[in-house]
Amino acid sequence: MFKLNTEETLNTLESTFIKKSLPKVSIGDNVKIGVKIIEGNKERIQFYEGTVIAKKNSSINCTITVRKVLQGIGIERIFLIHSPKVDSITVLRSSKVRRSKLYYLRNLKGKASRLKQRFE
Repeated sequence: MFKLNTEETLNTLESTFIKKSLPKVSIGDNVKIGVKIIEGNKERIQFYEGTVIAKKNSSINCTITVRKVLQGIGIERIFLIHSPKVDSITVLRSSKVRRSKLYYLRNLKGKASRLKQRFE
């Protein structure tokens, strides 16, 4: 009789779906995410650009919350970064932050919501 180690089998299954070519995304980064959108029988890539305000979990369950302000209204979207719907992630700019969650940006408007750039 075989004894299956469920944790071991889950890890091997997850490793097949983890994307290896993703950049290191950290809190405060300005990112451009290409999302695959299916319209009818056509597939296209729509880009979503904003600031990473939160990062949760690890491994295959890793999600990032990206916030952008469009015509004075803040829009937040949560992306599962290893999802097949996420085509590409590009880090445009890194910022110097001292928090792990930047929820305070929700209350700031205009120039007050800018973050200091980090040069590497």
